[in-house]
Amino acid sequence: MMPYELALAAAKALDSKKGQDIKVLETGHLTTLADYFVLCTAASTTQVKALADTCEKMLKDQGEPPHHVEGHREGGWILLDFSSVVVHVFMDEARKFYDLERLWSDAKEVDISGVLAAN
Repeated sequence: MMPYELALAAAKALDSKKGQDIKVLETGHLTTLADYFVLCTAASTTQVKALADTCEKMLKDQGEPPHHVEGHREGGWILLDFSSVVVHVFMDEARKFYDLERLWSDAKEVDISGVLAAN
């Protein structure tokens, strides 16, 4: 799966479990860390885990297991590293604290409106 397709699949997986404020940032031209960052907010620590587990399972089922996972014990933020795509699932407070949208403000936001379910 190409990085762009992987990022969209991650966004779709997060949306399937009611992830909030999902954004995909194209970062490949800014860093070697990843081509895309996928950001999502959860309403509770239980939802953080559910969102991360669903994203991990759906991408693994498509032949893309994560290279690395961090943050399960803390509950406020989980990072799924798929090498070319890094998925961040945050509680609102953690998302505001890390403020990745500001940190990566030079990144292009990908239009994912066609991937997310209509609200």
